[in-house]
Amino acid sequence: MNARKLALTAAVSALAIAGQAQAEVDFSGKTIEWVIPFSETGGSAKWANFFAPLLAEELPGNPTVVVKFMPGAGSTKGANWFQEQEHEDGTLLFGTSGSTQFPYLLDDPRVRYEYSDWVPVMASGTGGVAYLNPTDGEKFDGSADALKDTAFIYGSQGATRLDLVPLLAWQMLGMNVEPVFGIKGRGDGRLMFERGEATIDYQTSSGYLGASADLVAQGKAVPMMTWGALDEDGNIVRDPTFPDMPTFKEVCEATEGCETQGDAWDAWKAFFIAGFPVQKIAFLPAGTPDDVAQTYSDAFDAVRSRPDFAERAMQQVGEYPVFVGEGAANAAKEGTTVSDEAKTYVQNWLQEAYGVSLN
Repeated sequence: MNARKLALTAAVSALAIAGQAQAEVDFSGKTIEWVIPFSETGGSAKWANFFAPLLAEELPGNPTVVVKFMPGAGSTKGANWFQEQEHEDGTLLFGTSGSTQFPYLLDDPRVRYEYSDWVPVMASGTGGVAYLNPTDGEKFDGSADALKDTAFIYGSQGATRLDLVPLLAWQMLGMNVEPVFGIKGRGDGRLMFERGEATIDYQTSSGYLGASADLVAQGKAVPMMTWGALDEDGNIVRDPTFPDMPTFKEVCEATEGCETQGDAWDAWKAFFIAGFPVQKIAFLPAGTPDDVAQTYSDAFDAVRSRPDFAERAMQQVGEYPVFVGEGAANAAKEGTTVSDEAKTYVQNWLQEAYGVSLN
């Protein structure tokens, strides 16, 4: 046998071995736990509960995918726990959101997790909607000028979580919003709003579509603005899920004293980008073999390629891109990176506005 035939035989054998290895990834009869580090009432819960049954249909062996919740410390409790987990058989999945990414970005001393250790297999964007109680909603005309003399109450997970995006936005608008810290998920903030314990609220798109939109339909809430979305050139444009709502940028431009340039705007936009266009990410534990990770990526790819996916997603989680494989890895990197200037601005703002020191 000549060298060329030997090389061809070796290549065919390698492909056969690779195919056998891929075929060995089979979850028949197994249960996959998808851990969410928030309460069962928030947007992350709705996101995971939306994807879980679809993922179960596409993974080989059609395993049961169960969503479990591990709230605490604004999601750092669950993330610190996941950091200690090691790959066993591919039956553990972990879901993070911007409220997990922001403490990491801000060097929060409670963070004992490292994103680069984990294996991202899917990432998806989201948006956010801020809304007002009916009384103050009547005053809103596209600018925040008529809201500046009102004292608002807001149920917050913490200023270093994803809540820093609305809190900084409202401050830039000159609004007086007093956060009540300590809730375990944005769904708990919505419940505070429903009970009248809070007078302003914000939800990610899935949380808004799942419950807050009903409050609007009932006349119990008035939409104020979305955070927007990014176009291909990195400009903030209207959220495709809520095209009739103004963005924060539009409201800022219409409000006296609010500027869409300068240090505050640059910092807000940097954390908006880190927290929303790639807001939710699904990870496998450190040490997960490539074939298992590829199996998950392929399954999520099959989910997003379903002919009914776009319609179902629009109704439950919103119209946003879903990234898999290398796209998920790039999205995870983008979502866990901000400039030193933006980080320093936000750290100083947290100290001045809320007495929060991360040093």
